[in-house]
Amino acid sequence: MIPNGALVSFKNKPAIARRDGDKIELLGFGKDAPRVRDKDVELIHPGPLAALPAPAEGGDFDTAWEVYAGGAAELSEFVFAAGVRLVRARRAQVLYLSTTDYVQHKHAPGTPEANRFFAMMDRYLGELDALGAVVAVTADHGMNAKTRLDASPNVIYLQDLLDGWFGNGESRVILPITDPYVVHHGALGSFATVYLPPRRMEDAIARLRALRGIELVLDRAQAAARFELPADRIGDIVVVAERDAVLGTSAARHDLSQLELPLRSHGGISESRVPLILNRRIEGIDGNRRWRNFDAFDLALNRAQSA
Repeated sequence: MIPNGALVSFKNKPAIARRDGDKIELLGFGKDAPRVRDKDVELIHPGPLAALPAPAEGGDFDTAWEVYAGGAAELSEFVFAAGVRLVRARRAQVLYLSTTDYVQHKHAPGTPEANRFFAMMDRYLGELDALGAVVAVTADHGMNAKTRLDASPNVIYLQDLLDGWFGNGESRVILPITDPYVVHHGALGSFATVYLPPRRMEDAIARLRALRGIELVLDRAQAAARFELPADRIGDIVVVAERDAVLGTSAARHDLSQLELPLRSHGGISESRVPLILNRRIEGIDGNRRWRNFDAFDLALNRAQSA
């Protein structure tokens, strides 16, 4: 049970919980404070808090949010431009340039917005190559449309389903995508992990596997072995959705009103294949080896240097 005065998150916004019987009134949402159930919020800190923490001094949250929400492509371009400048000034021997996936979440390959973004990337990669840098390009995941035929989000709300099957409080669904930037993915992805009592395991796995849109349901040991995950960091069950579906907790916890375009996201087996590109030819590469994105470091630092 969420304690009175606790700091909680509701639709990716902080609030203070005030108990009102079996419901919670959320303070910090203006005059019309919503009343929700315990399952609809995420506990951040048990408190008790008298007021929401003030923003850190010296920062301008509204401006920072405006820059991120409206100009993520420009932020990624800044990363590339900074990398070129550092290489040109010979101020770094090794650079790791990490960009956001904002554009890929919003715009499919081949659209004008995506083409402009990749043209920008290509231009800066060309500059790095011209400066003599060894360049390795890879990604942490792929991306796919997660929609129905009418372009609406194709979401399977696992917590709602499990609560309906076994009752409230018997299970907890954890999603790896929980950041507040809901404008482009709604905090929805194709991977979820579930905690629940041992007596519910067999029934839950069978029910989840029977759902349309579910590609894979594994217990903890199976998931740890297949996906090379630490068994003590995942739930009792791991659920993976199909290429065109995403997994949510409860419908009340996901604010999809800010999605400006059809939902694109990641997290499933269908998004596990990524590019691994170098600007140097390396002789003797094992074509049968299963190369991974983290092999970019070995290829760039050890093998491409003598190429």
